[in-house]
Amino acid sequence: MLKQALRAGFTADYVLMDSWFTQAPLLRELGAQGLPVMGMVKEMKQRYLVQGKRLTLREVFQNLPASKAKDIKGSVIVQTACGLPIKLVFVRNRNKKREWLAILSTDVTLDAAEIVRIYGMRWDTNGVSRMITEHSEDFFSSSPMKSVSWITRPLFSSS
Repeated sequence: MLKQALRAGFTADYVLMDSWFTQAPLLRELGAQGLPVMGMVKEMKQRYLVQGKRLTLREVFQNLPASKAKDIKGSVIVQTACGLPIKLVFVRNRNKKREWLAILSTDVTLDAAEIVRIYGMRWDTNGVSRMITEHSEDFFSSSPMKSVSWITRPLFSSS
């Protein structure tokens, strides 16, 4: 779907994705197309290279310098197992205050706050899509709801 959008003339500063998609092969493919990626990262078996050591996501977090910041716990530039440089940003989980979440960015030049701000837009697009789809008849009474849904889903869908 992303290739189709690019061929149709759409442009993107960043590709925002959920943790299901933040895997090295897709990150590499999008990077080869000149598209930086930001996405949530799950704690899985993958390892990150940090100063020559292969660490889990939890170990990377535990090796960060202590932070007194309320929301952003810290960030670090690491490499994936295949050598792709990424920045990991660790943030406080708003639902479970003692836990953290990790966001990755393939644009390692951005600071942590900017990565969090941009990734936050992913949730905004879900809300916009839902609102347009649910209220399309109110906003576009002369257009069939089917047409509006067809237009909004490819642009705002997270799948």
